[in-house]
Amino acid sequence: MVEKISDPKYPSGLSRLMFRAPIWLYKFNLGWLMTGRMLQLTHTGRVSGEPRHVVLEVVKHDPSTDIYYIAAAWGEQSDWVKNIQANPEVQVKVGKRNLNLVTEQLSQDDSEAVILVYSQKHEATMMNLARFMGYKLDGSEGDFRELGRMLMLFALKPETKGISQ
Repeated sequence: MVEKISDPKYPSGLSRLMFRAPIWLYKFNLGWLMTGRMLQLTHTGRVSGEPRHVVLEVVKHDPSTDIYYIAAAWGEQSDWVKNIQANPEVQVKVGKRNLNLVTEQLSQDDSEAVILVYSQKHEATMMNLARFMGYKLDGSEGDFRELGRMLMLFALKPETKGISQ
């Protein structure tokens, strides 16, 4: 059973600087160093209307549909989550690619499935991420499923323009 042991602390000071350091790699066109495991999400500030950037881990990428899946470690309190909920159209840099995508929050069932697959491929990373987010897991499939239902996940999908009739 997943146990909430603490609330994650939003990084500040030096830790915030470290979390934001990968943005500079993308700024200098070195995002390809992230080997596709990370992407830069450029979203529009809900209040300012200005572009905002965050680098996030790719939880899953489906090459056949070119859909990227990302998780919100701090949930609804993340500024980027609030911003994409206000304006779901985003730009993504991943590797050497620049994409215009639309965000969509996943259902609990879909989030569970994505996290389960991720945890099977990267069990130690998932355990560490869970601890970082304030959760204690026993490493069982049931715990990974339960955690998946608790997290906010988003699909980043290619823009599709409506066909006029």
